[in-house]
Amino acid sequence: MTVGALCDLGLKPSAFEWELGKVEIGDFHAHWERQVRQNIEGVKFSIHEGETHTHEQDEEHHHHHHDDDEEAHGDHDHGEEHHHHGRGYREIRELIERSGLTEFVKRHAIGIFERIAKAEGKIHGMKPEEVTFHEVGALDSIADIVLACVGIELLKVDRIVVSPLAEGHGWIEAAHGRFPVPAPATLEILAGIPLGSIDEPFEFITPTGAAIVAEFAEAFGPMPAMKIEKIGYGVGSRVIEGRPNVLRAVLGEAVTESAAGGCERDTITRMETNIDDLSPEILGAVTEELLKAGALDVFLTPIQMKKNRPGLQLTVLCLDADAGRLAELIFRQTTSFGVRMDRVDRLKLHRSLETVQTPYGAVTVKIGSLGGETLQVSPEFESCKALSERTGQPIRAIYEAAVQARAAALTT
Repeated sequence: MTVGALCDLGLKPSAFEWELGKVEIGDFHAHWERQVRQNIEGVKFSIHEGETHTHEQDEEHHHHHHDDDEEAHGDHDHGEEHHHHGRGYREIRELIERSGLTEFVKRHAIGIFERIAKAEGKIHGMKPEEVTFHEVGALDSIADIVLACVGIELLKVDRIVVSPLAEGHGWIEAAHGRFPVPAPATLEILAGIPLGSIDEPFEFITPTGAAIVAEFAEAFGPMPAMKIEKIGYGVGSRVIEGRPNVLRAVLGEAVTESAAGGCERDTITRMETNIDDLSPEILGAVTEELLKAGALDVFLTPIQMKKNRPGLQLTVLCLDADAGRLAELIFRQTTSFGVRMDRVDRLKLHRSLETVQTPYGAVTVKIGSLGGETLQVSPEFESCKALSERTGQPIRAIYEAAVQARAAALTT
């Protein structure tokens, strides 16, 4: 359903098929049909092995597609098909790595499979490298994951916001037996992500759909303010009474909310924990790990704790979608037993990156502007450091030269 929705946004089926042909998965035949669910028309995507097919084979394929999540992915059936096509995580990773796909698609496709492998490994008590996929290792699931990444790259999407996820109830038949909905791997993958339920006796979110969402979603909630450009619908196989089994994708240009004075405004998550029994060297390393993992900012504040013991308050600012993952990092690498969380509004200058030429070479600078007026110019430290290492010049000299170069550009 994700691939169908991306196609309905204007991407050509031939572009998808060309990219999938770069992966060594053998002959395949893709179907792109316009179908209707509850009076909503969209694109129904399906794929099977071989170059030719009959109508009966096509109908059989529709009935054997996973029952997946309307909100996130597509319709698949966990149990009956493709067991003889089971592939291990290591095999799939190598398959993607040696393909002719772009680096973006390789990185995110492997990231999606890794999320599933970690979840399955945790459930079954094995290392991710040892996990063998049954349903997810089949041709259709590999195509779903790879082509979802292809479509997102082709659309040049900068940010993805997903509506709140909702799962049904009941039971599913999988390769390892009968499981209640949500599937165990789905719950593991969605840890830290808001998840609700609806009164429908079907599975709406499979591990594949959950992993695609977890890989790409920057936030979960209402649709942000945006200038809508295109709307696409991906059609699922199942016909559900009273509910259109479609995935809707909306493509548009973000409209930044402005506060008084013309500042930009958004909402982020603030996490805090107090620590008094951990080495400062370890805390310093944790701070670096949190920043590498996607935190917007991390800082330590001296505090006085119980029994008059001196301690440190670790504060992490992050996007809502990253909170669960960063909290897990804190628990694993510090002595913290709990993390306080709240959402905070933020006023900020409009930020952009520019490259300026200095006597030593090119440097990237961050520009902060308000209503078109430049108020802040800050050379990026890593850019200055890299140039310093190449030229042997002091970082401070490069930093000052970058500021002067940007100021000179404004006056010419």
